[in-house]
Amino acid sequence: MSDFKYDVDADGVAIITWDAEGKSMNVLTREAFGLVEEYVDRALEDDAVKGIVITSGKKDFAGGMDLNVLATIREESGDNPAQGLFDFTMGGHRILRKLELAGMDPKTKKGGKPVACAINGTCAGIGTEIALACHHRVMTSNPKAKIGLPEIMIGIFPGGGGTMRYSRMVGAMAAAPVLLEGKMMDPKKAKGAQLIDAVADDALAAAKDWVLNAKDADLVKPWDAKGYKMPGGAPYHPAGFMTFVGASAMVHGKTQGAFPAAKALLSSIYEGALVDFDTALKIEARHFTSVLMNPSSSAMIRSLFLNKQALEKGAVRPKDVPDQSVKKIGVLGAGMMGAGIALVSAQAGMEVVLIDRDQDAADKGKAYSAAYMDKGIKRGKATEEKKEALLAQITATPDLDALKGCDLIIEAVFEDPGVKAEMTQKVEAIIPEDCIFASNTSTLPITELAKASSRPEQFIGIHFFSPVEKMFLVEIIKGKETGDRAVAKALDYVRQIRKTPIVVNDARFFYANRCILPYINEGLRMITEGVSPVLIDNAARQLGFPVGPVQLTDETSIDLGAKIARATKAAMGDAYPESPADDLIFWMEELGRLGRKSNAGFFEYDDKGKRVEYWKGLQEKYPLAAEQPDLIQVQERLMFAQVLEAVRALEEGVLMDIREGDVGAILAWGFAPWSGGPLSWLDILGTPYAAERCDSLTEQFGDRFACPALLREMAEKGQSFYTRFAPETSAAA
Repeated sequence: MSDFKYDVDADGVAIITWDAEGKSMNVLTREAFGLVEEYVDRALEDDAVKGIVITSGKKDFAGGMDLNVLATIREESGDNPAQGLFDFTMGGHRILRKLELAGMDPKTKKGGKPVACAINGTCAGIGTEIALACHHRVMTSNPKAKIGLPEIMIGIFPGGGGTMRYSRMVGAMAAAPVLLEGKMMDPKKAKGAQLIDAVADDALAAAKDWVLNAKDADLVKPWDAKGYKMPGGAPYHPAGFMTFVGASAMVHGKTQGAFPAAKALLSSIYEGALVDFDTALKIEARHFTSVLMNPSSSAMIRSLFLNKQALEKGAVRPKDVPDQSVKKIGVLGAGMMGAGIALVSAQAGMEVVLIDRDQDAADKGKAYSAAYMDKGIKRGKATEEKKEALLAQITATPDLDALKGCDLIIEAVFEDPGVKAEMTQKVEAIIPEDCIFASNTSTLPITELAKASSRPEQFIGIHFFSPVEKMFLVEIIKGKETGDRAVAKALDYVRQIRKTPIVVNDARFFYANRCILPYINEGLRMITEGVSPVLIDNAARQLGFPVGPVQLTDETSIDLGAKIARATKAAMGDAYPESPADDLIFWMEELGRLGRKSNAGFFEYDDKGKRVEYWKGLQEKYPLAAEQPDLIQVQERLMFAQVLEAVRALEEGVLMDIREGDVGAILAWGFAPWSGGPLSWLDILGTPYAAERCDSLTEQFGDRFACPALLREMAEKGQSFYTRFAPETSAAA
């Protein structure tokens, strides 16, 4: 049994069908790639075969490479893993080059056999690269099917010839967005981008028809034809020079230099454009190997592919609890959070009851879904029929009796323990006894909120991030008495709405906010020290954060920060760590500069709410220091403020699985994705060096940087987080 099957039909077309055994999606293994070569050789040597069509036996074409292969090659290569990875990459190039040249005469470029790819569904990564090596690509007309080269999203780039082939097809400037953004496109857009040549209802039939009618000239790729010139111009051409200058500026503008794969990708295109195609493939392979050898690549693959996928497939779900899929959900509170929860739940096919204090407030919450669908209709991604169908699933009402029959309740009312307790008791008197009750609180301890419940084992936290429909992470919080069925219910619900879950134990601010707040506070504290807010935010962006801590404070609102500070101080009493950041926040609040929502905060805004510049009045109270700190020092303070909190969360048992710590950090607040997450970053640094930096930062800036006991112990033993706390992970297809 094998992942590829070979058959020759009555018309003399060899059909190579990709159908990975035991997997829902085709992923390419080393052994399977070897079989592709064997079948290509068989077809080229058989005089009865007129051409080849590569297709899939599954509903989709391919999901990419089995990334465990790369780890295996490293292990097998002993002291020279780079050579092993390079040789493996070049082996793939050789196979696809054989497919591309298809037996044609090297000089005349005649006598080859036509090769087409019938893409019957979604196609990504190496699947797209195989397709690009074929002479003709036909994709199904199903608009739900997508095709692309998304490797950049997990810290690598298309290293199976995709970078060279696609850039030579369309030119560097046109290729850069597709390769650097990693977006998956529907058939219509893919044809416009030249990723495919044709769209057909029956891709296999259309591909076979092309093979049977292809001429010698149809088989020759542009780069193999005499007189080939790169679209847009090669680097040494005046137009091409400007193209590469523009592409380089775009790359650095988007990545701030924090992502090694993006720079390597552009370097591959630039250097490859200076030489012949076969030499260009070697250049691509060298840059690809360099990226694979960078610890950032391994960390990103592990967190954004292996770990993320494992969590989405139930890695931390209680094993003995039967399916808890949600059929009818009640959402309490129709504000922005409640409205967003109602929207994503309805999108997942659930019956939704959206509750608020009166009909107008409830209707306003439902209108959020209507407005969302209207935007989709304008962009051609939705229809009036789909809008009406979705809105029909949402019942907006102040009547709590409508919650009868719900199997999950998510409370998203005002962040006040008394209000939440009253609502909990009212609703529990109406809902079925086996209904799970969840709070969407972002700061209030779940164990305390559960005291208002008559069945605390069925009470849990389901913390969404705003805006709900855009954010990928959902944080699930176990109270002290929360039972396994409640955890399973929350996880199954998150799976239904197609988001990534992490499960943490109850503690102040849970996990995500626990780490975000020190990031914000360290940035604000530096302002009080006279550090330029421009330097602070740019230092963060150059680490790969989507926004710096100063801008983030404006976006989330300054009065929210003040409210959290007061509530935390009231709860902790004398144990509350006083901070100059609080003084800054309270002062801004008094001035009415509450951030973006008031069109005035750390930034000045124009009449349309667009940021104009940093507010100069800030320096009247906190003058800029004559000598600004080193960029690296600012970055270290921002990074360690967060990662040490992640270590403490693991140390205290709040974080139960390091995979959740890393995936959660990247998805919740955009923690330096190139690092793989806070715990992966400490592994990249090495725990001995990390502990040493903690001591230095503590001496310079205070006890908030004190090395946690766990990190100190690991440093002394020379341990890493992913060896000491190694979870079982696999690249599930």
